[in-house]
Amino acid sequence: MDERIQKYEEKMKKTLATLESELATIRAGRANPHILDRLTVDYYGTPTPIQQVANITVPEARMIQIQPWESSLIKGIEKAILTSDLGLNPNNDGKVIRLVFPELTEERRKELVKDVKKKGEAAKVAVRNIRRDANDAFKKLGKQDVSEDEVKELEDKIQKSTDKYIKKIDVAVEAKGKEIMTV
Repeated sequence: MDERIQKYEEKMKKTLATLESELATIRAGRANPHILDRLTVDYYGTPTPIQQVANITVPEARMIQIQPWESSLIKGIEKAILTSDLGLNPNNDGKVIRLVFPELTEERRKELVKDVKKKGEAAKVAVRNIRRDANDAFKKLGKQDVSEDEVKELEDKIQKSTDKYIKKIDVAVEAKGKEIMTV
């Protein structure tokens, strides 16, 4: 692949990866340990991701179990969950924290799907902005010593990449929407 296109393709790939990681943190009524990815706990003065200080399991479809490697971390993990935007109340028995996911109401599911679509739109805008930056760079090349045909070919290639990533974004958004609406 042309290295002039490759750097823009990499940016598009990162945009898609960012969207996918954002979508993974949206809870869909089923327990998904990825909702804890952004949460950190104070571990000897260092903010540390919960996954690095505890064992996280999903014993049931709507429950996450967090077992810290050191019992002194229980309070910190509990506080991190309570102060997050997850809207979950942790149950703590002194050794293990359990997060029980309530069933989502139809209204809440629709709100979540709307939110997913908004994130998808933002990702598409980002991909289109990358395409615009690429096309601007190609036009500058055209003013230097690159033929018009070559510039046109580069623009066609970047358009194909844009279409490919927009389609992937649509697929990811559609899949997450279905997951949320599935009761």
